[in-house]
Amino acid sequence: MPPSNTELAEPRQTAFCWGVDDAASDALADAGAAEVTPTFPMDAFWADGDGQAGGQADGDGAPEPCFSTRRGALFAGDCMSVLPLLRSETVDTVFADPPFNIGKKYGKRTNDNRADDEYLDWCREWLAECVRVLKPGGALFLYNLPRWNVELGAFIGQQDDMLFRHWIAVEMGACMPIAGRLHPSHYSLLYYTKGKPKTFRRVRTPIALCRHCGGDIKDYGGHRNKLNPKGITLKDVWTDVPPVRHAKYKSGDRKANALSTKLLERVVEISTEPGDVVLDPFGGSGTTFAVCEAKDRRWIGMELDFADVVADRLRSGDLAHHKNTDVVDLPE
Repeated sequence: MPPSNTELAEPRQTAFCWGVDDAASDALADAGAAEVTPTFPMDAFWADGDGQAGGQADGDGAPEPCFSTRRGALFAGDCMSVLPLLRSETVDTVFADPPFNIGKKYGKRTNDNRADDEYLDWCREWLAECVRVLKPGGALFLYNLPRWNVELGAFIGQQDDMLFRHWIAVEMGACMPIAGRLHPSHYSLLYYTKGKPKTFRRVRTPIALCRHCGGDIKDYGGHRNKLNPKGITLKDVWTDVPPVRHAKYKSGDRKANALSTKLLERVVEISTEPGDVVLDPFGGSGTTFAVCEAKDRRWIGMELDFADVVADRLRSGDLAHHKNTDVVDLPE
């Protein structure tokens, strides 16, 4: 079973590690049962007509989620039909993984082949809303190609109080070389906060060992005996995020790529505490929401083409989690 709220607090070091078969099936099954009488308080997130949501309608005109649990709510449709209706400064972390504008086929409603300027203008529109709904000290993570994140990162940095934290390089599992260019080998994960971060939890990774002899792979400059026994502080280059290829990690009804739960676990563990609210405006295959369910975070999500698929996966618990041996190093 994933760690409960109590287990996260005691002891003050917690590993978030589970096998690919047990995952959060029990927790998600419970969440599916909770759908009958959802208790997630969406009313608290709708603007009340006082201008907190860009002058949009009050809560009486708020859309209904297509799926909800006691922790979260999923909305079917364009994120820009929901984001402007949310109250300002109500979300602790935003994670956004938009289409990359490379001509990929998603669903019938998604356009992944826009002119460059049109794509960037569209991204700036929903990013501005994501910044608005962030609480002071909240975190924003943007996952995209380096080509786009160079320009979108500059835009985020121009928004009031937004501070750059990291450009995280997430290694690609397999990518073909491109003629006339260096071989692309990473995705970009931008990490900004709205002012000084209100939450930053140190994540540690195990000291790398040789799989043949069991010895240390690195000598750490002769300071091996001084390393923290809990592991190495997580770096901003992630070479250990597994690709999502196996059928148990992907939906047969959504052919597009899915993100590893390991990536989302890091985002959630770094930037939130149990009970905090995570917003994902591009739900995709539902990975963000499954991780939030397993880790006792609340969540709000939108998905344009596959909301029914996400709801079915969350309802049934049919979203396996990758093995993860990271440790959250909580203060004593």
